[in-house]
Amino acid sequence: MRLLVLHGPNLNLLGQREPGLYGSNTLAAIDAALEQQAAALGVELTCFQNNHEGALVDRIQEAGGQAGSPASDGILINAAAYTHTSVAIRDALLAVALPFVEVHLSNTHAREPFRHRSLLADRALGVVCGFGATSYRLALEGLVAHLRASA
Repeated sequence: MRLLVLHGPNLNLLGQREPGLYGSNTLAAIDAALEQQAAALGVELTCFQNNHEGALVDRIQEAGGQAGSPASDGILINAAAYTHTSVAIRDALLAVALPFVEVHLSNTHAREPFRHRSLLADRALGVVCGFGATSYRLALEGLVAHLRASA
């Protein structure tokens, strides 16, 4: 099983950006913990962060593979601010038709009203938010369980 983890804009600043809201873990620490968890689950994991919408769309399309043979079996995505604004990321996820889980470090529903709306959630297998870095672990466990049950 191959999974892609996508991190959107400003997540490269984790550990220094608003630690009271996002915690003190760096993105590198989150990725390392996810890779360790994936290895224990027997899953191959690729992590990718970019601040640019088009680069995230390109990576989603790559995950879809060619000629019915996907390069990934599923996606964990923290689209960050693009969660609330990007029709392009939504369209890319729908085009590749891979199962995905939306992830957020903070509880987006306890924040500003514009963050309450996700353009991805209605098509996601699930949404995990509000548990800091643990949100990624929970999302990974859920996605792997879903894929194994579907196999």
